[in-house]
Amino acid sequence: MKLDVFFSPAVPLSQVTDYAKAAESLGFDGVWMSETQHDPFLGCALAAANTQNVELGTGIAVSFARSPTTMAHKAWDLSELSGGRFILGLGTQIKPHIEKRFGMKWPESPVGMFREQINAIRATWESWESGERIRFKGDYYNLTLSSPFFTPARIEHPNVPIYIAGVNTGMAKLAGEVADGFQVHPFHTKKYLDEVLRPAIGQGAEKSGRSKDDVKLVVHAFAAVNQTDREMSRQQIAFYASTRSYRKVMALHGWEEEAEQLSQMASKQQWFEMAQMITDEMLEEFVVISSLDKLADALTKKYEGVADRLAVYIPYQPDERQDFWAELRKKIK
Repeated sequence: MKLDVFFSPAVPLSQVTDYAKAAESLGFDGVWMSETQHDPFLGCALAAANTQNVELGTGIAVSFARSPTTMAHKAWDLSELSGGRFILGLGTQIKPHIEKRFGMKWPESPVGMFREQINAIRATWESWESGERIRFKGDYYNLTLSSPFFTPARIEHPNVPIYIAGVNTGMAKLAGEVADGFQVHPFHTKKYLDEVLRPAIGQGAEKSGRSKDDVKLVVHAFAAVNQTDREMSRQQIAFYASTRSYRKVMALHGWEEEAEQLSQMASKQQWFEMAQMITDEMLEEFVVISSLDKLADALTKKYEGVADRLAVYIPYQPDERQDFWAELRKKIK
């Protein structure tokens, strides 16, 4: 099980190089850049240019805010720059963000459009690798124009892994069908992972004549070693639980009423009060709670044999909590 870190959304680009070097020096296997306050591809470029071994990826880049061709170009360049260490991690985001934050149109079939985007990206790469004209036609994208002037040179690692993220079974099935990996949202429980997501990935894989083992699982896991961590996790869980499209996670545990109440409170921006709705029972389902010296064992017990890559859902900052990161890296192999 590989151990990764994700950078704080607030990390400015001027610090990404130092953070990436620090993560590599500690021996972490990968670093993930999120699309929140910064463009994740820019951070990946800085990390790629200033490290030698650590893998890097977008976790996630918002696919519905971009065209397949622009994503193909970025991933191609980052694969060349990193020597094949780049992972293209994509997610759809939710409808209000796509329409109100990015000003784009939400598709009638999110899964259908996402599938087409992935296939279009790969078709673009295949065109660049083969030198043949692209001929991709779908319900959302028609890519038929290519010329040498706009075609990048061949690279050593053209088959960039595509990982997709999601919470519900639609995206999990799609990952099994067409993706190289699936990024498990931190808003999950072990029960939901075992009984809902993993079977859905298997169903999608079977549809494409693949095995679920062909899809690498990246688990982003809540963890807490002190009271501050516990309360931060409680706030984050309350926020995610208020999202209606994530309702199935709560429903699996019989917490539908609480989720509905959280949605109503979120509409009133009652953020502090929402956190108080997350009981200790809920917290223990979502969060690995342990002392620092036993955290690695607790995480391993929960995710060994399930996760191919594990990233603790605490933003990595090398100048803070140095003992935490060093202890975690030392004990999880």
